[in-house]
Order: sequence, then C-alpha cells, then structure tokens
Amino acid sequence: MSKPKVYVTRRLPQKALDMLGAECEVEINPYDRVLTKEELAEAVKGIDGLLCLLTDTIDEDLLDVNPALKVIANYAVGYNNIDIKACTERGIPVSNTPGVLTDTTADFAWTLLMVTARRVVEADRFTRAGKYKGWGPMMFLGGDIYGKTLGVIGMGRIGQSFAKRARGFNMNVIYYDVYRRTSEEEKKWGIKYRELDTLLEEADFVSLHVPLIPETEHLIGEKELKLMKKTAYLINTARGPIVDEKALVEALKNGEIAGAGLDVYEEEPELASGLTELDNVTLAPHIASASIETRTKMAEMAVENLLAGLKGQDMPNIINKEVFK
Repeated sequence: MSKPKVYVTRRLPQKALDMLGAECEVEINPYDRVLTKEELAEAVKGIDGLLCLLTDTIDEDLLDVNPALKVIANYAVGYNNIDIKACTERGIPVSNTPGVLTDTTADFAWTLLMVTARRVVEADRFTRAGKYKGWGPMMFLGGDIYGKTLGVIGMGRIGQSFAKRARGFNMNVIYYDVYRRTSEEEKKWGIKYRELDTLLEEADFVSLHVPLIPETEHLIGEKELKLMKKTAYLINTARGPIVDEKALVEALKNGEIAGAGLDVYEEEPELASGLTELDNVTLAPHIASASIETRTKMAEMAVENLLAGLKGQDMPNIINKEVFK
C-alpha cells in the first residue's frame, strides 16, 4: 500500500520531519523562503496532506487546484492565513499548534520590553562601532521597569503568561480584553481591568497579545498612540496589522511615545517607510517562538495533527470540528 503524499512548505526541525517521513512520502520546499502563489499551487497538486505556515495563503483558489486534498496542518497558533470556511465546505480538517509557544513568546515579549527600555540594541551598535570611550553619566539613559505600570492588551494564554512575569518587577499590572476575567482570576493573577483608552493613558509599557481579527486590525493607531504617555513603550509580538505602522513611525519620530519593540509587521516582511531609520525602536524578524525546544515541539505537534487527519482519526488540535458533521 502506497504512503500518503505530503508537502511541507518550509524546512522544519529534523526530528519532526523524520516522524513524518516514517509514514508518508514527503516533499519539502527546497528554497529558504516563502513560496510564491504559483509555486504553492504547483506544490499542492496530487498531495494528500499539507503542512503549511502562517506565511502561506491557503484560499479557495489554492484549494481548487487539488480537490482531493485531505488535511491541512498549520505550523502556528494563528490561522488567519487559511480560509477555514472554504476548507470546511470541502471537508478538509485544519489544525494549529496552540499552547506550545505560550511561555517562549511571553519570554520574548519581555526581552523586547527590556532591551527597548534600556536601549540595549542602540548601545550595542555604539560599542561595536568603537565609539565607547568611557563611562558617562548621561550615556544611553533609558526607562526603569521595576515598579512601573504594565498594560497588557489581550489576557489569553500568552497575555496571562506575560503578565505573571511582571511580579518579579513589582509592577502594577492593568489589562484590557473583550472578555473581562472574573474577580477571583484578577485577584489570583494580580491584575486590574481597564477600558482600552484608560489603559493606554495609565501604562508605562503596553504589550499586545490579541489575535488578528477584523476588530483588532489597527487597534493601535494614531488616536491610541496619542493617548499613551510620552515616556511609554509599545511592544508587539502578536500580529503586525494590529498596529498602524505608519502612525507608529510618526509617533516615534515625533516623540509621542518613548519607544517600541516589534517582532511582527503590518506588511511582513516589508517594513513601513522610515521605521529602520529610528533609534527608539527595536526590530526583530518574527522570532518570538524561536527557541530550539519550542520550534521542535511545534513541528512535532503539526506532524501529529497531520498524521491523525490522514488516518481519519481525531486531530488533537483541529480548528473546524464541524467538518465531521
């Protein structure tokens, strides 16, 4: 009996690929880049399963290329790259990789917060350029973190994990979410609810942890940035389009906020004009989940989902359960 054919849109940790190769005929994107729409359409012809990434657009046009496609496993928590409705209509189960990257992403959000507030990247460039000639009392003054007010927008798994880390810095943690937590949860986690505008006005640091849905696109724009303190910092490890990047450039340029730390971008991988010219922003290439342990676990989870779907079994992390109704 022939093995099912699977296409993987980017090379993943070898341990996971070995798991997949033991049961499937596997083809992997040979390029170290995102496939073009035409290349992806060619790749999905004749396959049974697709293991894709957030950078791959899986829409009706692509699905129509291969009506026999049986299952899709997304190597990400988010899945706004996939037309779930179209998949469900075609009887294609889709899965994601939730939970596994929670702590790693929370760690990295804190990394961005700290290096941005203390101007670490800027100071590193200064030192490497041979400009450091000795200690100075006014050299690279940044913002304190201990005892400040932290505003968390989105109190889901990652938001909660991020907020817990603030205890070690004795911070006052306020949060905004469309679903307010119970008073017991707020007390247990040491957090206080605020409406969005109030949070922006009070927080010294604002960190975004919401999914990208129509309601959150440009959640932070010109109006919201003007509400923030001139000494405040914005951190985004969620999704790029949550922030109006052009408005952010202007806010940073005009000193409306002190700085920003970004891991995601509105038109990724393109950056808004003028962003790279600013010293008061830390720019990372979408690496919040980039630890060896987490990326390997994500890949293993995606493979487990894919194999289960190909066997007609329940996928551990299926998104569209209604596909089986």
